[in-house]
Amino acid sequence: MLGRLVLLLLQVVGAYFIGQTVMGYIPIKGDLSIFVYAVVVSVIVFLIGVIGAQVIKDVSTPSSATLSATLVLALIFAAIWTFVPPLVPDLPWSKVPDRWAVIIGAVLGYFAKR
Repeated sequence: MLGRLVLLLLQVVGAYFIGQTVMGYIPIKGDLSIFVYAVVVSVIVFLIGVIGAQVIKDVSTPSSATLSATLVLALIFAAIWTFVPPLVPDLPWSKVPDRWAVIIGAVLGYFAKR
């Protein structure tokens, strides 16, 4: 249980900092950038999970289905944060920044498949 908590914290911190660095090298602006960010963050979360499985005790190695779940949920969160707030501006989830929502979606996808 402690190993999964450490892995969760590593994935969130790594996705935030490494994702920002990688997105600095990709010249995409506008609404499309959040979807590219979702793909980048999904791959980072998966790779941190693979490395964490080798280093941290009691953490199993993720499969390709885990990568798919991570990618799909991150893209769903990106789509929700892009298209829903203009339609329904009174929803409380529009207060969460879109990049954090994508990170949360990727990490939830990773742990939902486990």
